[in-house]
Amino acid sequence: MSARRKRDAKGAKRDLLVTANGGGGLIIEAAYAIARVPLEIEDIAWDDVGPGSRRLAKLNPLGQVPTLVLASGAVMTESAAILLHLAERAPRAKLAPPVRDPQRAAFLRWLAFFVAALYPTFTYGDDPARWVGDAAGSRLRASTDAHRERLLRFLEREVASAPWFLGKRFSALDLYLPVLRLWRPGAAWWRSEAPKLNAIADRARDLSPVARAFARNEV
Repeated sequence: MSARRKRDAKGAKRDLLVTANGGGGLIIEAAYAIARVPLEIEDIAWDDVGPGSRRLAKLNPLGQVPTLVLASGAVMTESAAILLHLAERAPRAKLAPPVRDPQRAAFLRWLAFFVAALYPTFTYGDDPARWVGDAAGSRLRASTDAHRERLLRFLEREVASAPWFLGKRFSALDLYLPVLRLWRPGAAWWRSEAPKLNAIADRARDLSPVARAFARNEV
């Protein structure tokens, strides 16, 4: 880590987010902005992401982004874990329903769905040759893309109508949607095949802190 880490207004070190443009770190960046928790951001190139990452070798040997270095020096990975930690740290931001809230179970269910069901379709489909070699790579890409579309259609049927994923209550779940929409199958597919999800993504994208994060990422 850099010895010249930025400090907040009280002189304390800020958390450091190591991320790559337009990736999952955008969700964390937006969540911190909504929570008004000071954050230092370090962008790395996509060709330095992965197990061979030079920047992340000591912080997160898997080379994953986002990687968060807390002010204490502790390292956090996995977007769901980071969001839950931030929600507990900044409860006024209402990123997650509190414990014993009737919507807590639904929030946890869908948070896990995003990272355990949807994310792996990108993990294995983005660079399929890494897992099955060149010969089978195109088949793995096609099958994971098709499975992702099935998952999104399922999500479209399950989501509340409006204005947010959980209905009347905004949560960190809403931050996943405009970011996922950046990736395959893309915004045109969302508009035609998942209009409820697309409307929520629009609404979340238009929140001022989220819009600033998207603008910084130039997406």
